[in-house]
Amino acid sequence: QVQLVESGGGSVQAGGSLKLSCANSGYRYSSYWCITWFRQTPGKEREGVAALYTADDATFYADSVKGRFTISRDVAENTVYLQMDSLKPEDTGMYYCAADVRAGISWYDSAKFDHWGQGTQVTVSS
Repeated sequence: QVQLVESGGGSVQAGGSLKLSCANSGYRYSSYWCITWFRQTPGKEREGVAALYTADDATFYADSVKGRFTISRDVAENTVYLQMDSLKPEDTGMYYCAADVRAGISWYDSAKFDHWGQGTQVTVSS
C-alpha cells in the first residue's frame, strides 16, 4: 500500500529556499510510477508544479516554476524531493505529493492520481 508523507514546509521570505520531502513508507516504487507535486491555494484548483517518472527519471515542470524548482528522488529511501529556490509570494500554498501508475502523460492532472499525502504548507512573504 502506498503511504505518502510530506515534510519540509514552512515560512520563508521571498528569494529564499525550501526543500520538501515525500516519503513513501508503503509500496516501493517500480518502473511505472509518476510522482507529482501539486499545490493548492484557497479558491483555486490543485496545480501540478513538478513531476518525475520512475521509468527513466524524466522530469516535468509547470512554466511558473521552471528554473526555480527541482524534483528528484532517492531510490534507496523511496523518497521524492522538491527543491524550491528563488521563492515568490505566489508560490504560497499547500503542497501535496501524489503518486500513481495511471498518469500517462498527464502528470499535471490531479484526477489521474489515487494516492496522496496529507500536504505541507509553504508560505512566502514579500
